[in-house]
Amino acid sequence: MAEAMSDSRHMARAIALATAQLGRTVPNPPVGCVIVRDGVVIAEAATGDGGRPHAEEAALAQLDNRADGATAYVTLEPCGARSHGGLSCSQRLVEAGVIRVVFACHDPSPYASHLGIARMTEAGLTVETGLMADEAASLIADFVNNLPVKP
Repeated sequence: MAEAMSDSRHMARAIALATAQLGRTVPNPPVGCVIVRDGVVIAEAATGDGGRPHAEEAALAQLDNRADGATAYVTLEPCGARSHGGLSCSQRLVEAGVIRVVFACHDPSPYASHLGIARMTEAGLTVETGLMADEAASLIADFVNNLPVKP
């Protein structure tokens, strides 16, 4: 029960971080990320202005990309591929040593949905979805409405 309460508290913080970036992250959605180890927040970030860096990338940068044994709380499924190349957020989390990822809602992009979760589970991370999904989904409504349709 205590872990579930902590999970909700950390996800609520991630949602607050994303909310603060509403309207500033186009063409990407606003995303919040909180990284916790042993019950202590060790890094937090939101998607940067103009959509870069992604929230996970910015949070991990605060830790010199090392988060051994940590849990990441993210409002949106960490990306499984990057349009400009480079490491995806899911790969960054794997390489940083994160062992558990809790994200609120799946990436709605027809090009990205479920790629992040697949990459993380294949690497052995514990991945949990759906925590505060409605709240997180409300933050990306404009992004969803402007998504291209996959041919």
